[in-house]
Amino acid sequence: MESRSILIKNANIVNEGAIVKGDVLIEGEYIKKIDDSINVESNNILVVDAKGKYLLPGAIDDQVHFREPGLTHKGNIETESRAAIAGGITSFIEMPNTNPQTTTIEKLEQKFDIASKTSFANYSFMFGGTNDNLDEILKLDVNQAAGLKLFLGSSTGNMLVDDLDVLEKIFKSTKMVISVHCEDEGTIRRNFQKHVEAYGDDIPIKNHPIIRSEEACYISSSRAIELAKKTGARLHVFHLSTGKETHLFDNSIPLKDKKITAEVCTHHLWFSDEDYDKKGTFIKWNPAVKTADDREQLWDALLDDRIDVLATDHAPHTLEEKKNVYTKAPSGGPLVQHALPAMLEMYHRGKISLEKVVEKMSHNPAILFQIARRGYIKEGFFADLVLVDLDSPWTVEKDNILYKCGWSPFEGTTFKSKVTHTILNGSLVYENSKFSEAKAGKRLTFNR
Repeated sequence: MESRSILIKNANIVNEGAIVKGDVLIEGEYIKKIDDSINVESNNILVVDAKGKYLLPGAIDDQVHFREPGLTHKGNIETESRAAIAGGITSFIEMPNTNPQTTTIEKLEQKFDIASKTSFANYSFMFGGTNDNLDEILKLDVNQAAGLKLFLGSSTGNMLVDDLDVLEKIFKSTKMVISVHCEDEGTIRRNFQKHVEAYGDDIPIKNHPIIRSEEACYISSSRAIELAKKTGARLHVFHLSTGKETHLFDNSIPLKDKKITAEVCTHHLWFSDEDYDKKGTFIKWNPAVKTADDREQLWDALLDDRIDVLATDHAPHTLEEKKNVYTKAPSGGPLVQHALPAMLEMYHRGKISLEKVVEKMSHNPAILFQIARRGYIKEGFFADLVLVDLDSPWTVEKDNILYKCGWSPFEGTTFKSKVTHTILNGSLVYENSKFSEAKAGKRLTFNR
């Protein structure tokens, strides 16, 4: 591991709603100084000239599926965290629907042990709630995991929580953030059965958002919010996909004071149902990608702060799995390498400011999960930093895709912006498409 200091010169620093030109001095794992101009006389310092480039705090992805343990033919913590670093994501929170599921404290600590040996990025994990593990939830220390994850609609891993009495007990019993996947199972099953009767296994992919419908999402989200209000629970609704759901959320108070928050994912802001004909099952996600109007309403809610966090729901499957007919093709796709470039592309299109990208991908996840000393460019904070060149076009192709599954829904897309450097805990771990050998990832800690 490099122990020498790093001095970033002449950067456009994007942080806390502003862009200022300046220098950043890193010593050890931390940001030592930020100023208009810093000069250090030392032989043991690496100077990075960032002239013309933009320096962002590393993104914190609050929802990924890195597939380890048990599903590692799709991806693992090492391969997917490496892709994340190349995409400017320096910290991730991974989901519990692995095999075995992360529903006991023992299984949770086993995943931390794997990550401590293999992760290129900083890491934490969600603890999974089920119909029958309330005792384990009660034993969990609030600083032991990033939060609690509940599937209120079935998805990869079959962790559906559908016992309403248990659900209310969970909501009442924990002070942790409860993150939820919201789709009403009864509605989906009825829609699915109708389509199977009409088409058999080969249901047209364009019908996916009809099966996993707006109604299914709204019923589940509104019920979860009602229960959170009844119990006083701290609720975070993952991956909103409909415009209708955005009206369930509030923007009248600061994020730190909110009890009910929401996330949107890259794919729901980029794709629409018009893309199914071309992309097929490669854009099959749960919840489904819906209409262009839904997409616009999600953008509106992100920009006016009804939606608080922008994440990926990175969920790789193999090409062979995704090429199956509708009923056999799993939902999910890989995104951590391309989410930030995609949002920077939206900046070029005038859709979102750089300051807002940083707020939603870096600042707000840190606030929401009370992550200690990350998500900002501040003196005394961990040096998790990303340099981007906004004028360095590149095309997503097979030979530059880093996911273990080897494909991307963005394949063939040309992005105008490129991540050129990633600094993690004070170490330069990625520079101009090359990685250092050191794995500098650390376990996330929390101010709770």
